[in-house]
Amino acid sequence: MKTISEQFKALGDETRLRIMALLLDGTEYCVCDLMAALDMPQSTVSRHLAYLKHSGWLRDRRQNRWIYYQLRADQASALQRDILVALAATLPEIDTARRDRKQMDSHLAHKAADACDSSA
Repeated sequence: MKTISEQFKALGDETRLRIMALLLDGTEYCVCDLMAALDMPQSTVSRHLAYLKHSGWLRDRRQNRWIYYQLRADQASALQRDILVALAATLPEIDTARRDRKQMDSHLAHKAADACDSSA
């Protein structure tokens, strides 16, 4: 029960739902991408990403000094899959999620190809 409770609690925050809305496209994003889309500082975004990861929604991978996050859709439980379907049907229709998506698309269009891959 604790795991289920933690999973629902993780989705009970607007910032974490905004992050989930961006990650629903299946793309792996660097923390800097999510910072740009959400217009939030690194510490805030990283804290919420850690919460989502700890509760089983995300996986991460480190490359040089950057950490990339992605939904764990392929390893999701039946309950998580059902919730992801509901989120995918609902979140993109919310104005804030639409704005975040536009911000992300704009950021990615102007981002240098190796911006997150530099080891500098």
